[in-house]
Amino acid sequence: MIRRPSLSSTLILLVAGIIGAITLLPGIGGPVDRVIDPLRFAVRNHAASGSVVVVEMDAASVAAIQTWPWPRRHYAQVIDTLRKAGAASIVFDVDFSSHSIPADDRAMAEALKRASGLVTLPTFAQAAGGSDVRSLDALPIAPFRDDVAMASVSIAPDVDGIIRSMPLATLTAGTPRPSLSAYIAGRSGSVDQPFPIDMSIDPSTIPRLSFVAIRDGRFDPLAVRGKNVLIGTTAVEMGDRYAVPRWGVLPGVVIQALAAETLIDGIPSEGSALVPAFVAVLLGIILLWRVGTFGTVATALGAIVALITVVLIAQYGLRIDYPMASALGTVGTVALGCVIRDVARQFRRQRQTDDQTGMPNRVAFLQRSSNHLVDIVVVQINNIDAITAVLGVDELKHVLIRTAERLKLASTDHQVYRVRGHHLAFVMATDQPLEDMMAALRNVLVQPLEVGGRRVDVHVSVGTAGGADPGRLLTDAALAAEQAHATNCFWMRAETDHGRLERAVSLMSDLDDAMMRNHIEVYYQPKLALMTNTVTSVEALVRWRDPERGFIGPDQFIPLAEQTGRIDALTLHILGIVLRDVADWRQRGHEVAAGINISATLLASRAFNDAIEGMLQASPVPASALIFEVTESAAMTDPDGAAAALRRYRALGIAVSMDDYGTGQSTLSYLQKLPLNELKIDRSFVQHAHSNENDAILVRSTIDLAHSLGLKVVAEGIEDEECLSFLRNNGCDLAQGYFISRPIPLPSLLNFLAKDSALAA
Repeated sequence: MIRRPSLSSTLILLVAGIIGAITLLPGIGGPVDRVIDPLRFAVRNHAASGSVVVVEMDAASVAAIQTWPWPRRHYAQVIDTLRKAGAASIVFDVDFSSHSIPADDRAMAEALKRASGLVTLPTFAQAAGGSDVRSLDALPIAPFRDDVAMASVSIAPDVDGIIRSMPLATLTAGTPRPSLSAYIAGRSGSVDQPFPIDMSIDPSTIPRLSFVAIRDGRFDPLAVRGKNVLIGTTAVEMGDRYAVPRWGVLPGVVIQALAAETLIDGIPSEGSALVPAFVAVLLGIILLWRVGTFGTVATALGAIVALITVVLIAQYGLRIDYPMASALGTVGTVALGCVIRDVARQFRRQRQTDDQTGMPNRVAFLQRSSNHLVDIVVVQINNIDAITAVLGVDELKHVLIRTAERLKLASTDHQVYRVRGHHLAFVMATDQPLEDMMAALRNVLVQPLEVGGRRVDVHVSVGTAGGADPGRLLTDAALAAEQAHATNCFWMRAETDHGRLERAVSLMSDLDDAMMRNHIEVYYQPKLALMTNTVTSVEALVRWRDPERGFIGPDQFIPLAEQTGRIDALTLHILGIVLRDVADWRQRGHEVAAGINISATLLASRAFNDAIEGMLQASPVPASALIFEVTESAAMTDPDGAAAALRRYRALGIAVSMDDYGTGQSTLSYLQKLPLNELKIDRSFVQHAHSNENDAILVRSTIDLAHSLGLKVVAEGIEDEECLSFLRNNGCDLAQGYFISRPIPLPSLLNFLAKDSALAA
């Protein structure tokens, strides 16, 4: 399927163009092309022409001659032998820029004279040495120059140390000279004009003969007759080895032979990266017209294949090497962008579609754009369970679809949404009075449906609501429909007072701002270990000091945060403060744990628990320095879910405490099932335990029960010495209350801990 590009498609092309342009930069595109090059050469793997023969100064030759540098009489013998065998040219990749034994030099000079221009000797540039940074040109010694041609030897690795190109000519001793490869191939070019070496040529197919075999005449003369002979070192111990793409490390003389073979077929040139980049843009535009992930991927693969084919034809047919990084980056970015675009659209369609009926769902309704007040209708199907029981789930789908078709006539955009299992909703047309609209709707909906050969009566009640907030409208209209059903009415208009909710939302909006502006504070109430009489842990308590409202009690905003879905952000914000503070006092030498209250609504939240793990991993504070406190009622509401969440905390190393123990309806089986570390006895039982026998019995039995289960016991609400003594005498582990310390901010806590440490010492 093909369609016109959208704004998102234009954005994809723009991003792809930017990436392609960035890839044109040498420091970015170059490395990418260097990775691609071996693959390009592998496409056309072929043998050498055979017109260049390498005479190897190999290990066998080194062993036979033994001395180094080799006496030049050996080179003279090889020159004479090759000349007599009919070699077309004899080219040396060997340094003859310094004198050796006079007799050997004379023998070499005489052999060169006998060759009468058949021999080519190398020239090259070398560093002056020491601290002298000059480059000195090295030529063959004077006695050798008259009867030879001279060509330059220049191997210049790229920035990564790999040889990829050779020059056609260089300037040595003020004279332009062809490179060895250009001389052998009979090609000319400008000084320092590079050409890429064709690494698709298999170096193992270049004919090779051993130097000593030539010297001693142990070879077939036909192997060199009419051939260009290139003489150089291949023995590992002589060095002169370089890295090349695809083939790894090769001797310099073999690289020279590959370069010569490259030029024999013609002089390759470096093409502009703009050409394939332009082709890639055209292919990218074609890609943008595709719809569907499969079509996009297939077209992208076709585009990449087409691009590579064009580049390879240019490389091996026209002898032009075009860089591919920018082009591939452009096509790849467009392809990836199109896939992401199509997947996102599909995901969005799935999120906005009811799985059973294919109708738009609640998400689609909430995301519909509207800049003005509207009236919506929610139709509640009251006998949906009975219909399902009689017809089955498959036929229920048809009931819902047929009902929605009847409702479309009353909708402004002829769109009906399934917003809940038994709720259908639509935006009501306002071209007639509401009472007339409801009367017409009733006449339509009371008619039985024909589904699966059966007549089905759909019992409905209708709620309407007006406003601009789709979420609130759905809630209000659904409530009105339920009220209509409860009062045996067909329809009802929502008349809801939102003043309290608006104030709550305003307060929650300010809560978000308070967290950003650090108006949320954490106070700490110490817990005294009764056996050692030292503070071993504290409880973190949230405080909100608003610049305008003043102090806002936790009982005012914590429940609202839970109701409005902000309790997770608030708890994570508090955890961040606590982790910072714990790190502070641990650096001061106080090994004190911090307890944090975890709302019941968060225990089963995977995202919340994942966020906790992420914060702990990023913090220097060990998980063992934290205690998560959950209320007894939270644990009892869903003991299985609570147990799973608490086990995850325990696995991280976090201790778990059951808060307000005794105020709910916990049982021994629950306590055995939950992975707890400690129980906190509620203050209502502790405050008068030293004077009230009933409270004393409950506290003592709880301490004994907890200890038998391996749990510590924390008593809350300690306000006098007598209560503290009672707890100490009955084996309570920790005590917390105003008698020990009120909740205090961090600076005061640090002073408190310092004094506590001094007393303990």
